[in-house]
Amino acid sequence: MSELLFDGLKVLDVGTWIAGPVAGTMLADFGADVIKVEIPGVGDQYRTLSAIPGLPEATSNYMWEMDARNKRSITLNLKAEAGVEILHKLVSECDVYITNQPFPVRDAFGLNYEDLKALNPRMIYASLTAYGEKGPERDKEGFDLVAYWGRSGLMDLVHDAEAIPSQALPGMGDHPSAVSLYAAIVTALLKREKTGEGSMVHTSLLANGIWSASCLAQAGFAAGNYETFRAVRRTRKFPTTSYETADKRYFLFSMVRSPDEIDRLLCCLGLAELLVDDRFSETENLVKNNAELSKIIQARMLEKSAVAWQHLFTEQGIPAVLMTHIEEVVNDPQVYENNIVKPSGDGVLAPYLISHPVNVDGCEQVSLNRAPELGEHNAEILAYLGYLPDDILKLRASKVI
Repeated sequence: MSELLFDGLKVLDVGTWIAGPVAGTMLADFGADVIKVEIPGVGDQYRTLSAIPGLPEATSNYMWEMDARNKRSITLNLKAEAGVEILHKLVSECDVYITNQPFPVRDAFGLNYEDLKALNPRMIYASLTAYGEKGPERDKEGFDLVAYWGRSGLMDLVHDAEAIPSQALPGMGDHPSAVSLYAAIVTALLKREKTGEGSMVHTSLLANGIWSASCLAQAGFAAGNYETFRAVRRTRKFPTTSYETADKRYFLFSMVRSPDEIDRLLCCLGLAELLVDDRFSETENLVKNNAELSKIIQARMLEKSAVAWQHLFTEQGIPAVLMTHIEEVVNDPQVYENNIVKPSGDGVLAPYLISHPVNVDGCEQVSLNRAPELGEHNAEILAYLGYLPDDILKLRASKVI
């Protein structure tokens, strides 16, 4: 394998859960040496999420395997002076420091950028917060379910008018927020190449949630009015709504846009008579009677299974899309052909791991090897820092590591 892009880059992952640490995972995939700093005996609570009742059951710790791969783990008790001393030694020679610790924790242990900058002016300090670096909610903790999904307006926008707002999936806002933090880190590394100076970079779950909703959120900042939008959302419309089949699957017709495609769809559905129906034969009337057309299409869709409809749509070249069940993604050739998942490497139980979505032709990535056990690399990392075996035994006995 040729030299990896981030060979020699030293990264400290001083965070928990997903949004901050996964930016480190992405750096590790491109060759960075990422050390995850965890609390002795406790570790990152994300280690346990896959086992929570109600989530998909599997024989492996699938979330941890995916998101903590290719890292080393050291445990440090930062309440002990010796623990802080070790962290400072790691900081003094790292290139990137990633954290999503709440600000009260950073304040208490002297782990803000201004505290650590003196140890390493060339360091990129990457901060992930729930609500931002400033403002009245600066110190509030928040997962993506609340900060990215609920607080940003996304939860309000993405549900049927008569339905209870849906909960976000685990990590649904964290993973895209991690990509944002990774982009900020890489931008800062380029800046350092040009100026020789380190810097602080940051993003938040709230910022990423509003960014995800920005096509509609921007209307509010342009003094827009949402009344019509909300009224339209309360009515089933063709082609933007979904249509249920006899076996309770759903088709999307959002890509059926041209008059020719609409005509072919109606013929395929056995509704050719609607082509000469005054209610729908002209564009103006079609818009006016759209809700009625949607009801007619839905009634017809209930007469056949998804497989039967899919065969007809494919045969007629109609760009209808069947809503995928998550179980079906595993057998989707498009996923494998485009390296959306990659074969797992050393010690990983799952045969494939989902990759991050950043692809650069000619820029190789490491094998996706197993996530570390808690404190697995304590002795290795401490020895590198100059600690002798007896020193390491004393640190372990005093519960510093």
